[in-house]
Amino acid sequence: MRNRRAALASLAGAASLALTLSACGQNSEGSSEGGGGTIGIALPTQGSERWVTEGKSVVKDLQTKGYEAKLVYGEDDPKNQVSQIQDLIKQGVDALIIAAIDNKSLNGVLQQAADAQIPVISYDRLILGTKNVDYYVSFDNEQVGRLQARYIIDKLGLEDGKGPFNIELFAGSPDDNNTKYFFDGAMALLQPYLDSKQLVVQSGQTKLTQVTTLRWDGPTAQKRMNDILAETYGSKEVDAVLSPYDGISLGVLSALKADGYGSGSKPLPIITGQDAELPSVKSIIAGEQSQTIYKDVRELAEVAADMAEDILNDRTPRLNNRRAYNNGVKSVPAYLLQPTSVDKTNYDLVLVAGGYYTAAELK
Repeated sequence: MRNRRAALASLAGAASLALTLSACGQNSEGSSEGGGGTIGIALPTQGSERWVTEGKSVVKDLQTKGYEAKLVYGEDDPKNQVSQIQDLIKQGVDALIIAAIDNKSLNGVLQQAADAQIPVISYDRLILGTKNVDYYVSFDNEQVGRLQARYIIDKLGLEDGKGPFNIELFAGSPDDNNTKYFFDGAMALLQPYLDSKQLVVQSGQTKLTQVTTLRWDGPTAQKRMNDILAETYGSKEVDAVLSPYDGISLGVLSALKADGYGSGSKPLPIITGQDAELPSVKSIIAGEQSQTIYKDVRELAEVAADMAEDILNDRTPRLNNRRAYNNGVKSVPAYLLQPTSVDKTNYDLVLVAGGYYTAAELK
């Protein structure tokens, strides 16, 4: 099977390709004339700007290499994603790139992939509890949390002994393995200030199990923030919010503004974020959300496409971490990219000069 795929891939070299990306409901496909084999791509949802961007990028990168790309979106339904991956296996794809909705729900379908000798790349989110994951490509997710925490520490002047300040903690979806990495990275830096009482969580909700946000949902985060403000704060004010993702950040921001934050006498707290989504970048420029973590998903898509091509040509993919990412069954060899902290001071240099957004898009 591997030799057959390598032979198919060798035909891809000089093909002239036309990018075709069509969408129908939850599914979209790109096709090529290159005959270099077919890669199935299963992503979580079209409801998040980042996944739409990444889907287009992965398809384009694969087609440029001469592969047909079959892209599907599970729309945050784990059962739907399993069904979609089963369909891709039945269609005879040569490799799978999967960003799991629920990182523990794919064991059965990945066994089907293994039985069909289809290699699997775990994309952005590590798939847990199965030996049938060949490689992992993502960003340094603990570093994401550290950058968020460092921003809070610096802006509050905690290293200079300032405080105490009130902080509330939010985390991502409990079924996403990245949630733990983000939270652990942040808490490694914040915990000493919680221990010294320079930072105080008035709600008392400090454990990961208490602060997760199912499906990374902004309205869910907004409701939780509303409840915290109503039940805990009274005359006290929130000084900082650790938020792991822009959609959550905007939900938190809505709750705070509804409670009167953002006026001259009640300033908005420091609010972190992640993914540099357009609404959040505009919010940062407007002086509302404070910070986001930029992860150039174009680079991640390129690494995933390169990895798929290497696998199908019997080459060892480029790796920079072989042991740190254990999924409970095996250490999954990985390639990790580095994230960048973005706020009002550097968004133009990082996002506009870097070609991620145009100046017009940010107006």
